[in-house]
Amino acid sequence: MASLQFCSECNNLLYPKADPHRRIMVFACRICQYEEASESKCVYRNDLLTVTKEQVGITTDLGSDPTLAHSNVECPRCGNEDAVLFQDQSKRKETRMILFFVCSKCNHNFTDPSVQSDTRETEEG
Repeated sequence: MASLQFCSECNNLLYPKADPHRRIMVFACRICQYEEASESKCVYRNDLLTVTKEQVGITTDLGSDPTLAHSNVECPRCGNEDAVLFQDQSKRKETRMILFFVCSKCNHNFTDPSVQSDTRETEEG
């Protein structure tokens, strides 16, 4: 697993660098020329989270937030016609823009009812 390495001489951060003469990777200090051989070949690990379904973020009191936009869409739970709306915050290219609604009366979370979806409605709130 990749972790931060620090110089034993000046305590600055060590950066990964290729040593072409020895054909190994070393961690080198950019201040004092200190180098140490790397025990691992892993410099950086990027764990990707695969999201299979859009979900509403769990946030309390969205319905009473005066800074968010309101819409007169009907809540499927209580029938109230005032809901706060916000856009899906995921940054995936293949996903269309999704609007989420939070009822201002019962705080029920739901997606845009005018868009056909594969039962994306959440049961939270």
